[in-house]
Amino acid sequence: MAFGPTKNKKKTKAMRQGRNNQAAGPSSADRATATSSDVKLDKARPSEKRPQSKRCPQEKQPEGRGKAPKGPGPYFYISGSNGAELLSIYCQSRGWQRIYDNRREDYALKWCEIKCPENYYHFKEGEQLLYQIPNNGVLTTKIGLLCCLREQERVMKKMSRSNKLLKMKEFFPESFRLDIREERKAFFELSKEGQIWICKPSGSNQGQGIFLLKTPAALHNFQARLHRREENPPNTVPHKAPRARIVQRYIQQPLLLEGKKFDVRSYLLIACTAPFLLFYAQGYLRLSCVNYDATSDDLTVHLTNQSMQKKNPLYRQLKEETVWRMEHFNSYINEKFRKTNGLPKDWVFTVLTKRMQQIMVQCFLAAKHKLDCKLGYFDLIGCDFLIDENFKVWLLEMNANPALHTNCRVLKDIIPPVVYESLDLVLEVFNKRLKGQNVFPLETLSHFVLLYHEDAANPGQKEPWKLRSGLWTGRYLRPHEVNISHFSQSSAKVLKNSSKKLPCSRKKRLSSCSERTAVKKLS
Repeated sequence: MAFGPTKNKKKTKAMRQGRNNQAAGPSSADRATATSSDVKLDKARPSEKRPQSKRCPQEKQPEGRGKAPKGPGPYFYISGSNGAELLSIYCQSRGWQRIYDNRREDYALKWCEIKCPENYYHFKEGEQLLYQIPNNGVLTTKIGLLCCLREQERVMKKMSRSNKLLKMKEFFPESFRLDIREERKAFFELSKEGQIWICKPSGSNQGQGIFLLKTPAALHNFQARLHRREENPPNTVPHKAPRARIVQRYIQQPLLLEGKKFDVRSYLLIACTAPFLLFYAQGYLRLSCVNYDATSDDLTVHLTNQSMQKKNPLYRQLKEETVWRMEHFNSYINEKFRKTNGLPKDWVFTVLTKRMQQIMVQCFLAAKHKLDCKLGYFDLIGCDFLIDENFKVWLLEMNANPALHTNCRVLKDIIPPVVYESLDLVLEVFNKRLKGQNVFPLETLSHFVLLYHEDAANPGQKEPWKLRSGLWTGRYLRPHEVNISHFSQSSAKVLKNSSKKLPCSRKKRLSSCSERTAVKKLS
């Protein structure tokens, strides 16, 4: 990546104090509700004293923490095990050096599983890349997404003109918030015998904390438990307070494959937030180990993600059968359902894919005005869809930090290209924005599909990011000398040779014209 050298500003005493005295008190995205999951940025000035924090709680620190990089930067930092090997391979192939100290601020790329306020406080816009938009919980928590979609629908109802947005009932199961008394009351008045409801914590993933309400007795007991908790709130410290939950109408008649329940994992890449640039990446199918039975008390029958299926005693034997390629799914639908259900040929790659993309863009538009926008923020979100027996497509949830493990053959073929092309696109867009160049055509766009381009959707509109774009240099993506004491106040000397050029191993697919037409305007 070619960047011209820039002079580093002299650091004042106040700036040095702000660097060394770092903030504590991180929050976990997995434990949060819609209101608490969004990372609240510390507004303290650098000159104010801040308690020192070595790391984010519950964050697994990478091995080799004490190691110093062996060469000049750029540097990258990874915490946690989710996709760590793939990320490390990618960055090292570019000649980047891995660092193991979360306190360092001279990174080019930082990828953390757990969102920590410290990361966002020290983030330098236009100079660094940081995985996970700080308040992505407006999309990736159950309550956050529900609130955004409801607000979007209220606004659309007030508008007299027609629009292309779907109604919630067309793709999102009926849902109620259990942390609001009026909605709890409405839910228990609505629920009837024979219905099944699924209760989910707002900010969890991998099936954690989920249970089904299938009988009147289960509903009555759950209602009584909520009432007792409301009347006598537990005397616990704030971080152990009960998690906010939603309850959703359970889709009791899902489409089955060889008798097994499944869902579809797709990916939404937010490659840039200044301006917003979104891509769709094809994923895979996740199947249960055993045949579907709506009355079963075994959660592995109802929840098809890999984390849950690993709990089934048959998983080791059937592991390779619990993940299907989309090509396999398409062939199966063509053979088993096309004629009997009157489906078009290749329904999976036409109707289903188009509907999933439409839903993903609509959810993003519902939350767009709430998302933090800084050049360098990017996100990869896992979107889970269910298809019922009438071939209606339902959005189950959107997940931050989706699983990037490659524990079976299909995932070994699918996950690495998703990770590598995501980073390719993020870096290319970031580089072009720094240089003031047009984003399109994209040399690294291969298998992903452009969903939304803010500049094309709002031509001529002056966004805040445009007014400050001239201040960005991307200095941390250039090589610089290794400083033995990375908290030293001396400026890093910039080497004359620029960083490695952006790899372009993939073929160019779209011309500038075809890319412009790929933008979907849904509002």
